Amino acid sequence: MKAYSTKSLKDYLISVKPMGEIAGYLVRPGMFDVNGVTVLPSGVNFTIHTHYGTHCELLLFHRGEAEPYAVLPFPDEYKIGDVYSMIVFDLDITQFEYAYRIDGPYRPGEGLLFDSRNVILDPYARAIAGWRGWGDRKVGAYHARVVEDVFDWGDMPQSSQEMCDLVIYELHVRGFTKHPSSKVKHRGTFAGLMEKIPYLKELGVNAVELMPIFEFDEMRDVREVDGQRLLDYWGYNPVGFFAPNTSYAATEEYNHEGRELKELIKALHDNEIEVILDVVFNHTAEGNEKGPSFCFKGLDNRVYYMLTPDGNYYNFSGCGNTLNCNHPIVKLLILECLRYWTVSYRIDGFRFDLASILGRNEDGSPMNNPPLLRSLSYDPVLSNVKLIAEAWDAGGMYQVGSFPASRRWAEWNGRYRDSVRGFLKGENWESRNAAWSIAGSGDIYGGGHPEDPGDYAGYNSCVNFLTCHDGFTLYDLYSYNEKHNEKNGWNNTDGADDNRSWNCGAEGETDDPEVLKLRYRMIRNACAVLMCSRGTPMFFAGDEFGNTQYGNNNCYCQDNETSWLDWDMLKKNQDLFQFFRFMIDYRNKHPIIRKRLPDAVCGMEPLRIHDLMAEKMDIPSDARTFSASFAGYDKEKGRDDLVYVSVNTHWEDARITLPYLQNMAAWHLSVNTYGDGEGRYCYEEGKEVRIDREFIMRPRSVAVFTGREF
Repeated sequence: MKAYSTKSLKDYLISVKPMGEIAGYLVRPGMFDVNGVTVLPSGVNFTIHTHYGTHCELLLFHRGEAEPYAVLPFPDEYKIGDVYSMIVFDLDITQFEYAYRIDGPYRPGEGLLFDSRNVILDPYARAIAGWRGWGDRKVGAYHARVVEDVFDWGDMPQSSQEMCDLVIYELHVRGFTKHPSSKVKHRGTFAGLMEKIPYLKELGVNAVELMPIFEFDEMRDVREVDGQRLLDYWGYNPVGFFAPNTSYAATEEYNHEGRELKELIKALHDNEIEVILDVVFNHTAEGNEKGPSFCFKGLDNRVYYMLTPDGNYYNFSGCGNTLNCNHPIVKLLILECLRYWTVSYRIDGFRFDLASILGRNEDGSPMNNPPLLRSLSYDPVLSNVKLIAEAWDAGGMYQVGSFPASRRWAEWNGRYRDSVRGFLKGENWESRNAAWSIAGSGDIYGGGHPEDPGDYAGYNSCVNFLTCHDGFTLYDLYSYNEKHNEKNGWNNTDGADDNRSWNCGAEGETDDPEVLKLRYRMIRNACAVLMCSRGTPMFFAGDEFGNTQYGNNNCYCQDNETSWLDWDMLKKNQDLFQFFRFMIDYRNKHPIIRKRLPDAVCGMEPLRIHDLMAEKMDIPSDARTFSASFAGYDKEKGRDDLVYVSVNTHWEDARITLPYLQNMAAWHLSVNTYGDGEGRYCYEEGKEVRIDREFIMRPRSVAVFTGREF
């Protein structure tokens, strides 16, 4: 086999000569093993494949026009196997858009939906044309644009941080800065988010999880309710998996789509903040039998979607269709997509929406060792990328703690959310589940009991959260007993009913100072527990300054002030922001919370759960108060790292005792969410209150103690 040097390969590509002419264009057979579009020195290579299709045409459009100015049928000699490939010479990539037409059998009962009149989007399109204007009704078929994919990343290394060392901040790119109070120049865009990097640094988070940024059609189900236009605001209906959402760019990026996003990612990395993408590989915007046919349906419906025996769509996604993820062709597309984002955009991790679908067979049944998950787990390009599963789907499969390939994957810990929410509001029957959760959920992630953790390393397996985009904000969690989704137009039937929330005595907005005082204490409790739990903490943007969605727990369609962050609340609730900032910093300073360290010199066990009396290391099934201790030797600081977290969910005081410390050490109060009566809830190192072995936990409060020498 002849080996080509880089120079000789380039010379070869430059010297490639046409072999024929189609529709007035010089052409030749292309690069069959490279999917999508590739720009060559002398032309553009177009490659697409269809298993059941029988004929393929390449369509070229002038920018913004609906009718093609050139139609290039692929000759038989431009096909190998199921792959069509053609190099078209002398094309100016700035002057055209492209798509395909695929012909083949039309037998809906067999899942074959070919129609030679349909304009088909390239599933590997790097940019989708005509979608930059947010909220503008898109007319006509989807076209793709060729992208000059050149960006200098310099010598930036890939992040080496462990999952457990992250503090993840989930945000919506548009909603984060769209409100006028954001005071950024480019509101609602990647550039606007970049303007807020100093804020993220001040807060202390070191990872952002971006809600979907793949191209989607926000106008897909546009409607009006009470005079308010409702859009597909969240974006969980992907149109193109390889293309960034052009409406999130502040400027026109013809043939340079993604540059502003890359600049944002580089700026975040320069500030030591990782980027995780929320990706949706469980369904597409084509929907069910009544939905449009613009890509996979017209390309190979029977391959790309899970179909019932009569040719209809399985709906494990709740959105009309379900991707057939473990079919070899679909598996390859997903793998190539994630590789593309990892290499071309330097993404650090992916959170997979409704990830249990990724483990279903073609008939919808769960698989023991799903090929897709195995491929992603062992792919060499993705080996250092974080893989996070939302380990359930809309078809009833719930896999928290049992997601396939879980030793490589982390999971959104739904058990943590439910049990800790319940316990903090006073559901004492959740005490043991809450204790497990705070201690790292070792029971479901392969570890031992908190009383005997052994060599448990599951702290890289769980993402702990109390809030996310789907559900109440943290402020609303303690302001509403019931969801209030009337503005969504479904008579308040949408959204989760099991919220485990508590309004603290008044539903919604109130001027009652006692209710407000309790609400903010409950928020501090939630923050303190989340940051002092083993695992990776995640919270929703705006929770740190009391952002509200007015009781709406399903804001998927609310592109307005219901969902946009009101940055005026940051000034109003500056003390809450400072508390979040302190707790994040405290977590960073105490690695023993995040992971197991060598055994502590003082003799304390690495991880324990305690009753009111520290010596009693078994809590009642209906405990209202318990504590968790973390102990280990911090080699970097040359001293024991000792943390004791106490949670009192009772409405009365609770007297606790702390563990006895040897070697001239004592406990110091670092956090008391009840406060000292003067508006102080946390204490910097050296300014803490030294505590003898007894402490009075005030009602509904959390206290964090740090053990160190006198």
